[in-house]
Amino acid sequence: MTYEQIIDYLYHAAPLFQNIGAGAYKEGLDNTLALDEHFNHPHRHYRTIHVAGTNGKGSVSHTLAAILQQAGLRVGLYTSPHLKDFRERIRVNGKMIPKERVIEFVEQERSFFEPLSPSFFELTTALAFKYFAECEVDVAVIEVGLGGRLDCTNIITPDLSVITNISMDHTQLLGNTLAAIAREKAGIIKACVPVVVGETGGNIDVRDVFMRRAKDVAAPIRFADEEPWVVQSAPNSDGGREYALFGGTRLKAQLGGACQRHNTSTILCAIDVLMQQDYYSDVLLRHPQALREGFADVSGITGLQGRWQRLQDKPLVVCDVGHNIAGIQYVTEQLLQQSCKRIRIVFGMVDDKDYRGALKLLTDIVKQRGADFYLTQPSSARALPVTTLAQAAQELFPANADFSITQHTSVYDAYLTALNDADSDDFVFVGGSCYVVADLLSALDTAI
Repeated sequence: MTYEQIIDYLYHAAPLFQNIGAGAYKEGLDNTLALDEHFNHPHRHYRTIHVAGTNGKGSVSHTLAAILQQAGLRVGLYTSPHLKDFRERIRVNGKMIPKERVIEFVEQERSFFEPLSPSFFELTTALAFKYFAECEVDVAVIEVGLGGRLDCTNIITPDLSVITNISMDHTQLLGNTLAAIAREKAGIIKACVPVVVGETGGNIDVRDVFMRRAKDVAAPIRFADEEPWVVQSAPNSDGGREYALFGGTRLKAQLGGACQRHNTSTILCAIDVLMQQDYYSDVLLRHPQALREGFADVSGITGLQGRWQRLQDKPLVVCDVGHNIAGIQYVTEQLLQQSCKRIRIVFGMVDDKDYRGALKLLTDIVKQRGADFYLTQPSSARALPVTTLAQAAQELFPANADFSITQHTSVYDAYLTALNDADSDDFVFVGGSCYVVADLLSALDTAI
């Protein structure tokens, strides 16, 4: 079978959350444990760092991996979803798993896993853990797929657990309160393993959930947003950000989104915890520039895309994968601060997100700045129909405000129309969903 045939087989033989949403979610770890035993527990052959959270876990995972890689370690990185290529999910020192290894895995192991009827994520996790062992990585940074307690990555015993933040997302699976969602995320906290929580948003109930879980399993816990890591942050001329840290140090970072301030605090706190472990302190002290290098070139080192990613200048075009209320809140704040003549927004969502809540946030831009909206839908079975999105926008945006709405059945058509309409000093934003960004990046690759 070719690589393309193998990927098509995986997408159809195992339920894929990207395609069908909640129907792909399998509660429980029975399949994961069976696969893990079959492959002789590969995750026990290397160190791990476990990263959960509603938003920011991709940025945090990639940056931690970049720092450790620059410190001379051989680093595995497992993240999801992918944007353009399945192999983005599984990397060693920034390089994607070879196509040939994906083909071999399916052809050699399908007789074992087919009777289990595993989910796509269960199968992909087993492949990642096995591949990291084959590559003899020193440490693997493992991003949780969904939730934490019952996520199939939760069979590892890491050196550090990180929970970036808690906000309302996947409520049909994780619970409809922040405290309920926090309990699912807190499930990754292991006995005596230190945990860093990035943000609680001042929510006492959420903080108490983490404190109780940490106390129950004797896990040392720190809250990054209660420690003065980042004093000030501002965008720089390269599209990234520059941070003034506690004590007067300055740090330049490639990722430019406003939300990265909180992610930066989380990462710095996580590194501080790792520095208290001999293994990590030895390598980091031998490579004192690793932290700065990791922040400065995380995309080049690990292949991260879609985080306030600058695609071109004149007009300036940026895409971002923020896709829930908390993510769109950050996007809205950043757009309001954007210096430009006119804001043009290419926007689409999937059907299990709070699209009306997202549009209410974007109403602030309509009221304060004015904007042109190029509404669209991604090429996913879960796509929210553009007609539904457009109708809601017409209902929610003030009738006397300065805005326009056009509808487009493909992301690339919406993007090209926005680009054609834009003057050189306009600003074009593309987002609302990982799948919108994925469609655009894939189309741009094809167009080259």
